[in-house]
Amino acid sequence: MPSKGTSREPFGSPSSRLPCVVVGVDPWSGARALDLITRHGLIETPVFMPVATSAALRGVELTVAEALEYPVLLANTYHLLIRPGVEVLRQSGGIHPFMRWNGSVLTDSGGFQIFSLKRQLEISEEGATFRSYTDGHRIKLTPEVSIEVQGIIGSDIMMVLDQCIPSTSSEAEARAALELTTRWAKRSLQARGDSWQALFGIVQGACYPHLRRESAEQICAIDFDGYALGGLAVGETKSEREDVTEYSAKLLPAHKPRYLMGVGTPIDLLEAVRRGMDMFDCILPTAFGVQGVCFTSRGKVDLRRGVYRLSQEPLDPECACSTCARFTRAYLRHLVSVREPVSAQLLSVHNLHFYRMLMRRMREAIIAGGFRSLYESEAPVLNADDLENPSKPPVVRRRNERPRTLGMFEVAVGVNGSGAVRHIASGESMHAVSDPFAEAQTLYVDQPGLVDQVHGSAEPLVIWDVGLGAATNAMACVLRLEALGGFERQVRIISFERDLDPLRLATSYPYLFEHVKHRAPHALLRLGEWSSSSVPLTWELYRGEFLDRLSDAPIPDIIWYDPFSYKVDSPLWSLDAFNAVLARTSGKPTRLYTYSASTAVRATMLVAGWFVGRGVETGMKSETTTAFNPAAVKQGLASNLLDSTWLGRWGRSDAKQPLGDAPENFADLVRGHPQFDPDLFLKGN
Repeated sequence: MPSKGTSREPFGSPSSRLPCVVVGVDPWSGARALDLITRHGLIETPVFMPVATSAALRGVELTVAEALEYPVLLANTYHLLIRPGVEVLRQSGGIHPFMRWNGSVLTDSGGFQIFSLKRQLEISEEGATFRSYTDGHRIKLTPEVSIEVQGIIGSDIMMVLDQCIPSTSSEAEARAALELTTRWAKRSLQARGDSWQALFGIVQGACYPHLRRESAEQICAIDFDGYALGGLAVGETKSEREDVTEYSAKLLPAHKPRYLMGVGTPIDLLEAVRRGMDMFDCILPTAFGVQGVCFTSRGKVDLRRGVYRLSQEPLDPECACSTCARFTRAYLRHLVSVREPVSAQLLSVHNLHFYRMLMRRMREAIIAGGFRSLYESEAPVLNADDLENPSKPPVVRRRNERPRTLGMFEVAVGVNGSGAVRHIASGESMHAVSDPFAEAQTLYVDQPGLVDQVHGSAEPLVIWDVGLGAATNAMACVLRLEALGGFERQVRIISFERDLDPLRLATSYPYLFEHVKHRAPHALLRLGEWSSSSVPLTWELYRGEFLDRLSDAPIPDIIWYDPFSYKVDSPLWSLDAFNAVLARTSGKPTRLYTYSASTAVRATMLVAGWFVGRGVETGMKSETTTAFNPAAVKQGLASNLLDSTWLGRWGRSDAKQPLGDAPENFADLVRGHPQFDPDLFLKGN
């Protein structure tokens, strides 16, 4: 059974409805471990909450959750309102005595039903009107009614009523939903009154970063006991969800719990914990058990496959659950094949055990400072199908349709239906959430002021494009300058790339990648160069490793530094790389722009000798990074440089070390950088 207390001193006042203790914060990622204290015990995070929609787990007795020491379950206000109804719950004294559960309970507000039953309801400022799925009578669910019902249920944690919409909704729809959610949130808090129950606010905004920020600012301005991310796992891609989660988690208070609603698979949980989320719920452990699908230490196993018909192995040799201790894969597959109801129970027991142990391992790793090691060992397994019996389903392709994969990359559909190129092994996407062309214009065209740079100089303007990818950045520049016209300064774009497969994929799907509907990228692929017929603009390809080719290229005025992250392109984020780039620019004022706002990246640039500043907000990044070589600083081109405030935060950060090898006096070199010394800085050193 869940523990009943904690010896640590919680944040907030003694009368806090949900005292919270930050037990550990991982130095490599955003992962953290919390202790939350409710009337019904201690909730240790990261925590997965099995879904008991109607006060029961699907096909599994509550004793299973008790034996696994699950500290909290999730129940649904909408379904409990319809059956058994508030009078039954009132007469029973609430959900805990009704279902004989001694642990904590979190109740969803019914907001998800506004999304899932949208054809059967009417939404107004007042609330949402449903028709009961039992007898068809009309039910009006307002913020006040939702809180009243959750009060009768007696859940330890209540949720505000929100309007959940598909993550692929238009910006106008997303804005309207988040504004309605904010107004409902205020009414929900007022309706709670002096109840002992904790109440969480919900951040909406679909996959629009600026809307997520607006929603977070509005909801976090209200003093809730915790905060949730809603509107995910409802249509977006995996990479989109991860980017939105990472961006949004940083907008939520660090001293209160963060709940990612409706997520997900084990790999989803690992990725979300890495990004700073604490609490999760999903029907998958029991829903997959019903289907015959299990998560194991060898990858996901689908017992409907014939390959297990004769297997005398346990379902998971490394699992200590009662199912794995007793039954073989052959027997379990037999039960699934003949649709024996007990198969769902046996497999659900295993899945619930797997989830519980995964969350426990993550918490222990966070507290011990070893989350990165756990992540690197667990992620490949959690991403995989059965590693010993991998399945290779046939590829069904429409006639004349080109394959969506090439080499290490694949085509995905990003925000607003635009194309994105994903690195298959890492799962990272180029511009997964934000509109790629709009991001390129903001970050690499508008921010450096390219339109102003093409006038008033006889010297060519040289731009290095480090990481050609799908050519979005270069084409944003090409199209802007061709539309501008009327300038005489020669502009040279030099793209560095070792693998042209992303661009080849993009040119194969012009309806997803609008920017390739131009002859420039096709000429670059065929010939390695292109010249505009309307303006003095050329584009050249330097194929190969960037660090091997940079000495061959003319010294740049502007650098777009846009490789994949450290996980994929680690050499390009190292101290050696930034040293080499700075050395090549010696004697010419050079400015560098990158999407990364990583503390480690910024510190590495500083030690290499760059002057580092804050760049514009773009995509899922509230900040990007700019850098200037000493010659650019002397010419007065540097702006918005990091100051002593950042230096103080860096000193307290767990991510202060560089990416890769570093000198022993790395910290002294950061602190001694002339940009933090006004006297040295004014002298132009």
